[in-house]
Parts: sequence; C-alpha cells; structure tokens
Amino acid sequence: MKNIYKMQLKTIGAALLIVSAMVTRAQGKIRLPEKYKKLDMEAHRGGRGLMPENTIPAMLHAIDMGVTTLEMDMQVTKDGQIVVSHDANFNAGFTTTPEGDTLTKAEAKKRLLYTMPYDSIKKYDVGKKFYADFPKQEKIAVVKPLLKDLLTATEAYAKKKGVAVQYNIEIKSNPKGEGVSCPPVETFTDLAMQTILPFHMGKRLIIQCFDERALKIMHQKYPQVQTSLLIGDKEKRSLDEQLKSLGYTPEYYSPHYALVTPELVKDCHRRNMKIVPWTPDDFTTIKRLADMGVDGIITDYPDLFSQLK
Repeated sequence: MKNIYKMQLKTIGAALLIVSAMVTRAQGKIRLPEKYKKLDMEAHRGGRGLMPENTIPAMLHAIDMGVTTLEMDMQVTKDGQIVVSHDANFNAGFTTTPEGDTLTKAEAKKRLLYTMPYDSIKKYDVGKKFYADFPKQEKIAVVKPLLKDLLTATEAYAKKKGVAVQYNIEIKSNPKGEGVSCPPVETFTDLAMQTILPFHMGKRLIIQCFDERALKIMHQKYPQVQTSLLIGDKEKRSLDEQLKSLGYTPEYYSPHYALVTPELVKDCHRRNMKIVPWTPDDFTTIKRLADMGVDGIITDYPDLFSQLK
C-alpha cells in the first residue's frame, strides 16, 4: 500500500509541476460580467481544445482559468478500477504506444480499457502526439489517470487556490457493450460511487449519463447525489416523454446545444431543473445560449467564456 501511495503522489506531483510551468502561458482568470455571474462554466474533458483531454494537467489548468465545473468521463479497467477516459478504447488520434508507435484506428479499437489492467493502460501516452481535431491543444507527456488520483490532485489544487470546484462526471455505460467494453451497469455505477463518495463533495458533484438505467440506479441507491440526463442531438422525444421514461426529474438536464430553445429553457426551469447544454465550441453559440438563460455550458474551449461582455 505504501508503494502505491508513493506512486500516486509522484503522479500528482508531476502534474502539478507541468501545470505550474504552463501558468505563465495560460490566459488570465475568467471574470464574468454581472449579467452572466451565475453561469456555470464547464470545461469539457478538462477543456480539450486547450489541453490533453481527461488528464490531470487539463483539470488543473481549467482550475487556473477559473472554470466552475470540471467535466469528465469514466471507464472501468480489467482490474475493476475507474479510469478517466471518454472512449472505451484508446483513441488513435492522440495515443502513443509504450513502444513509441502510433496506432491505426483498427488497432486502437482492439485496445479496450476493460480488457487491460491499469498497470498496462498507464504505459500509453495520450498527450504528446499532435491531435488534428484540436490543433491548439498543448502537447505534453501524460497518461490516462485513475479517477481517484485525479480527484486527489484537483481537490488539493483547488484548496490551495482557495476555490471550491464542482464536478460533472459521466458514467460511460453502454447496453450494447456490457461484458465486452464495460461491466454491467449496476457494477459500473457502484464502482464509480465507491471511488467518488469518499471525497465528500456533496452538492459539488453531478453524475451525468445518456444511459437511463444508470441514472435510475443512482436515483434508487444514491439519492443524495445530483444527477443529469444527457440527451443527444438526434433525440425526437419530447421533454415530457424523456422524463416519463426516466421515471423521475433529475436536478440537471443536459441536451445537445442544437436542441436548446428559449421555450426549453423555461420548461426546464418550471420543473426546477437546471439546463446545461453540451458542447458548443464557438463564441457566437455560447453567447446565444447564455442569453437564453441556460444555467451552464459545457465546452472544449473554456477560454471563450472570457469574451462574454
């Protein structure tokens, strides 16, 4: 146990050194004008337009920028640990193998995190390679972190900075992938809560998911935790139909930004739900949503919030 703890401290310490070296190059802390003061600024995957996604340095950088919420994703490893990753497999776009090679898309799809122990996962770099989808992203050597290590780092860093950062964490359960790319949904949900609850975040924590099964389990077994229903851009059901299917009204509703209208915002607020759309990456859309009265915005480019006047 002592050796594991020392390794965790080394990982966190290295991340802190990376971020402190970058602070001088980072934009100044975001200051929202009075009109937008209550807007929840969420850094999607830590702000992947600027830093390698879902990594400790990305999250610490987002805290330095002044975001209010860190958004991230969870997957499960072969040895039953929660790793911070959007994809169930390695992404060929930004992954370097332990041997220093790149991966084809076909090769990357075969490297499922659920079939690999974390000791193997952490040998892959996910930050050095140029990522064409986000050309402005800072390039650093970094690995997919365990969620417990990331939360240890962000909580310590936020405390040092005198801020109380919030978390919006997605359970990446998949009905079609159970037993192949992820465990059964209840196992996934329980593992996630066993990792997160010891951090005692209270109302600073939101668990989000597209999979209604996971949210139903959260509502039944962990009612003290706030939840958010994620909705994709192809959704055809009405809000009434979505909530009827879910079986309860969550604290948050998080639709694709293209679905948001002033009427939807008002409808959510009538139901005492906060609405936090994802993932607009241009200032015009961010301002349009903010002016509609959404409660928060999830974006890959949290630096865009500084343009709100």
